[in-house]
Amino acid sequence: MTTYKCGDILGIEDVSTLFKRVLITERGKVMQMDERKTKILQAVIRNYLETGEPVGSRTISKYTDLNLSSATIRNEMADLEEMGYILQPHTSAGRIPSDKGYRFYVDTMMETKEREMTEMKDMLVERQDKLETLLKQVAKLLAQNTQYATMISAPQTHKNKLKFIQLSKVDEEQILAVIVVEGNVIKNKILPIAGVLNDETLLKLNILLNTHLNGLSIEEINLGMISDMKQQAGIHSDLVSGVIDAVAEAIRADEDLEIYTSGTNNIFRYPELADQHKASELINTFEEKQLLTGLVQDALSDEGSTGIQVYIGDETPVQSMKDCSVVTATYELGEGMRGTIGIIGPKRMDYDKVVGTLKSIRSQLDELYRDDGGTGKGN
Repeated sequence: MTTYKCGDILGIEDVSTLFKRVLITERGKVMQMDERKTKILQAVIRNYLETGEPVGSRTISKYTDLNLSSATIRNEMADLEEMGYILQPHTSAGRIPSDKGYRFYVDTMMETKEREMTEMKDMLVERQDKLETLLKQVAKLLAQNTQYATMISAPQTHKNKLKFIQLSKVDEEQILAVIVVEGNVIKNKILPIAGVLNDETLLKLNILLNTHLNGLSIEEINLGMISDMKQQAGIHSDLVSGVIDAVAEAIRADEDLEIYTSGTNNIFRYPELADQHKASELINTFEEKQLLTGLVQDALSDEGSTGIQVYIGDETPVQSMKDCSVVTATYELGEGMRGTIGIIGPKRMDYDKVVGTLKSIRSQLDELYRDDGGTGKGN
């Protein structure tokens, strides 16, 4: 199971400045929900969700990054209990979260994530528009420079990990699952609700899913983990299954692959490709683009490689290109985002020039991304 520091749960640098709660007790003592209490409460909730057992101060002293003694933590936990955020089910036992504690945890987490998602969506719209324009320009430049046909795929995520899940009720019969994965890819999925799902149960399902799944790739989500979550979800186990399927779909969203092409008319420059039937097949391949996904996926299948691959004749995975040579290069834009650049021409193509051009373009894409700090906001 992935280990988290308490401060990582919400991604808040200064929790106390954002979320302060004050309670005046019967003794007249003023207790503030400051950063220390917030982190201890988070630790209690996360530990309880993982183990199902009451949480003691010694456990919290090992679990947090506060470097506090058990005695100090006991005092803070006593305050949290008096404030109503945790409960002590048995004398001399550890504490468990109360509904009020869950509510504080979820409200804090949701508010932060909603703000992050709004900012992320705004950034992605701008970044996607700029990236699409850039990739089209790259394809056109390559075609002009080489006098061959060219293609470039939008970057895809590979071995991606889940960042966040948010479930929101649409109506009494449906919920919206918003799934954010690495590369800041956001997917929405409408799922049916079986039975009554009140707000408190929905909040606890959000906690359950994020606690177990955040930071994991689809390969790391095993059957034992799924079984445990479904058992904890009770009558809503089918909903958990639906969310996990949606996560897998979001991580493996290759059906949304975008491919940009240019220079298809250059095919007619070469007599061996200018035959009406051959040229028609090639042009259809570039126009329809579905067949090009096989070439992209083949180039990306070796995730450890970002080198140049050369396909000559029958070596190419695209049937209509059996009389051609295809040279591809894999480029990277960080956060696991990888795409393919390809140049398609006759078997007698100028390989030295093509390979050199691809290496230069790949290097420039990498440098541009690093200069932009991964934001897509160039000068």
